[in-house]
Order: sequence, then structure tokens, then C-alpha cells
Amino acid sequence: MNARRADGSAGDADYGTIGVGYADHRRPEPRIEEFLSQALGDARTVVNVGAGAGSYESTAREVTPVEPSASMRAQRPAHLPPAVDAVAEHLPFDDDAFDAAMTTFSVHQWSDVKAGLREMRRVARGPVVVLTCDPDLVRDFWLYAYAPEVLDTEARRYPAIADLADALGGRVTVRPVPIPVDCTDGFNEAYYARPETLLDPGARQACSAWSFVDEPVRERSARDLRRDLESGAWDARFGALRQQPTYEGSLVLVRSVPE
Repeated sequence: MNARRADGSAGDADYGTIGVGYADHRRPEPRIEEFLSQALGDARTVVNVGAGAGSYESTAREVTPVEPSASMRAQRPAHLPPAVDAVAEHLPFDDDAFDAAMTTFSVHQWSDVKAGLREMRRVARGPVVVLTCDPDLVRDFWLYAYAPEVLDTEARRYPAIADLADALGGRVTVRPVPIPVDCTDGFNEAYYARPETLLDPGARQACSAWSFVDEPVRERSARDLRRDLESGAWDARFGALRQQPTYEGSLVLVRSVPE
């Protein structure tokens, strides 16, 4: 199990370092939020594990956020409840304490994914909802032509969908989540039609996979992308994406309900 870092980060990424300014680029996307809301159904009480700065926490529900990183907890807006300082693998709640459990863009950070999912299942009477990426699809994104090391890292970090389903048990459904062209949540695929955004170091820093490659790799990737954007090579190869209202990539919603 990974030791917790100075700011409390418990996964493989140090949000005390990369989490600064995270909320500037990772704002909840309403259309993705609607997918989550549908999956949670009529749940009133929800635990949000790996809650970060509070993305996708509905104020219409009674949400209990859990977040180990002090840097991320500090970025939570005032209208949201403060997060409990705990890790997914050891949730400090009784069995069946909540109507539902959710986690978004978090499972790949956990030191023991199966233990964390079992904990979510333990504390939730109803659905457990996981927004994540399918590692089998990560490398299909155009960014692989410029930053293969970054997407190789992402593909290694994301748990296989079948493993998530096995750990959750119950009746499991997996649903692709379309990404809108103007997506406000700045993960890599959110910029499928706005490649210029990934020239911004802050936008890259808000995607944790970039922190696992060294600075020369980041600089080379940005340099090559800038060159192809200026020459028109990117648009010649991928420009049709600019006209797509949505993109169906690796983003999926995994939902488990007890049988």
C-alpha cells in the first residue's frame, strides 16, 4: 500500500504538488453530471470517495465527501461540505450507512482498488457508481501520436473494467459516456477538438498522468503538437474532430447494484 504523502495524498500521484490550480481546469461538466445523477437514481445520501475539489457533488443530495489530500480539500468551494480525511480502502462508516456510493476519476489513484471498491459496496445499500476510463481504449485517442508515454501511463494505471465489475459484484452495467465538444472538465480527452489547450502547462498538470513523465517528455510533446498545429498537420489528420459535437472515447460509467 502506498504511504500517504505530506499533504495526505494516498495514491500514486502527489496532489500536494500537482493539485495546485486543479479546480481551474477540472470543473464539473453538466452533461457528465447528468449521467451520474441518472445512475444514482433516487439515492438521498451518497458517499463520494476521492472527492477532490468537489466535482460532481450534487447539492440536491446529502453528500459525504471523502478526500485524503489536504491540497484538494482546501480547494472545495464554501457551499459544499468539508471532506472527511480518509482513504478509500478504510472508509470510517458503518455498513449500509448510505443509499449510494460514487467515485469519479479516482480509482486509478488508489493503492488497493479491490479493497476500496469493497469498502464502497460495504457502506452503500444501493448503487455504487464509478466514473473511470477503460484502459483498453485509452491509446485510441489522438494524443498518443504526441505523448505516447503519457497515455501508456494512463493505460497502466486504470484498472481493467472486468476487474472493477468483479470487485463490485452484484448486477453490473458499463455505459460509455459521450464527451461534449466544450467539456468543462479538463481531462485529456476533453480536449479532443481543442488540441491547443494542451499546450498550456496548467491544463496538462491537471491531468495526473502528465506528472509521471519527466519534463523533457512534456516539452517534446508540446513542441511536436505546436509544430503540427502551426503547419496544419494536426488538422489534416484529426481536424474532423473539431466538427463533432461529442466524442466517445475511453470514458465509461460503471454501475453496480445488489442482486
